[in-house]
Amino acid sequence: MAKKKKKSKLSNVIATNRKASYEFFLEDRFEAGIVLEGWEVKSIRSGRVNLKEGYVAALEGELFLIGSHISPLPSTSTHSVSNPTRNRKLLLHKKEVNRLIGAVERKGYTMVPTHMYWKNSRVKLQFALGKGKKLHDKRTAIKQRDIEREHRRESSSM
Repeated sequence: MAKKKKKSKLSNVIATNRKASYEFFLEDRFEAGIVLEGWEVKSIRSGRVNLKEGYVAALEGELFLIGSHISPLPSTSTHSVSNPTRNRKLLLHKKEVNRLIGAVERKGYTMVPTHMYWKNSRVKLQFALGKGKKLHDKRTAIKQRDIEREHRRESSSM
């Protein structure tokens, strides 16, 4: 009998921020819901999302996704004003919000969005607490990646 594949948590990924792991040391990851408008959900379904320049910030005791871009569809209704880079509220428990705000203020962390995905027909955002990398850290990461790639090539050619 064949083994069943385990369904990964991020199986229905909409968008990823691949630059996040290059720019930051990512530590704890969190999942949050997002407050969206109707046109934004339609645009997300068609994959018109960019998380690359987005970040998560605390404003008045709540967390918001700032700077991410959701492009409106050309067929969006004309009576609603669509702002592609508006601040989007994140939905988390109050204890998690307080813990994250404390980590950002006291320990110097940054909250970086890493993935946006579907979960039970709802859009979820995965973000991580991260510390910024210096230039020499980025260089060592590139060297490690090149070394691992060479090892894989050598092992696959044999």
